[in-house]
Amino acid sequence: MRILLWHVHGSWTTSFVQGAHDYLLPVLPDRRPDGRGRARTWDWPPSAVEVPVEDLPDLDVDVVVLQRPHEIDLAERWTGRRPGRDLPAIYVEHNTPGGGVPFTRHPLADQSVVPVVHVTHFNRLFWDCGDAPTDVVEHGIVDPGAGYTGELARAAVVVNDPVRRGRAVGTDLLPLLSQTAPLDVFGMNVNALDSLGGRIATLEDLPQDRLHRELARRRVYVHTSRWTSLGLSLLEAMHLGMPVVALATTEAVAAVPPEAGVLTLRPEELAAAVGRFVDDPAEARCVGAAARRVALSRYGLGRFLADWDARLAAWTPASAR
Repeated sequence: MRILLWHVHGSWTTSFVQGAHDYLLPVLPDRRPDGRGRARTWDWPPSAVEVPVEDLPDLDVDVVVLQRPHEIDLAERWTGRRPGRDLPAIYVEHNTPGGGVPFTRHPLADQSVVPVVHVTHFNRLFWDCGDAPTDVVEHGIVDPGAGYTGELARAAVVVNDPVRRGRAVGTDLLPLLSQTAPLDVFGMNVNALDSLGGRIATLEDLPQDRLHRELARRRVYVHTSRWTSLGLSLLEAMHLGMPVVALATTEAVAAVPPEAGVLTLRPEELAAAVGRFVDDPAEARCVGAAARRVALSRYGLGRFLADWDARLAAWTPASAR
């Protein structure tokens, strides 16, 4: 199958392009967000191919995977075919709804030709999609391996744009956590946190393989988000064999069972759990091993790709399979 999609979420796409298909990624000369082409900091297979935008009208495409509302217009303009009408289409919703939750209407609500596939059951529950067909394909990731050493008595947080996103991703909780244990914050634009000082260090925009190595050296992983879709960095940390401490919000309550870490709605308990794991390497290793077992069982790559193959088969003509 030849699948057209945009490089929007690097971690999710890294898993998606591991399947047995050809993945066509529009590329523009300046590689702006609508034409990034292949990832440069993730490891993608040769079947993920860059396609210049001007070549798209003459390209055979079996299905387009949409991830942002304006891609509907982009796909029609760049291919000459209307998604859901002339070209089979699936819309992947990565995000929790914003605005007047739980009354937020989805951009594709009430149409019937493009199914909306959510990445978590929480997102499907909270988005108002009206009569649009909906489904869920839970995350699955490429296993980075059991790299956990926990040699550094520090806690790790992964978050992108923490200053801009603020309370949604729990940026305000970082000073409290740093009173319990030194924090290393990884992600894009995290250097903006340097003004916080104290026991908060930042490591900005590392390549994925190095990020995994550095995370695995920290004693515990902390997921501080109040309102966001299930972070793939949380699942990566669990795959690495890290114990996790998270706010009991959105899909985290389903992703982290008691044996894999600590979930709480109380900031003070969040900080205390971080301190407990930092101070007890043996418990941290034991809980981290359980977290890895959970992650492999529920969020493995094989299940993810099989689920997607089933959805693609259901929404594309038999001749495309």
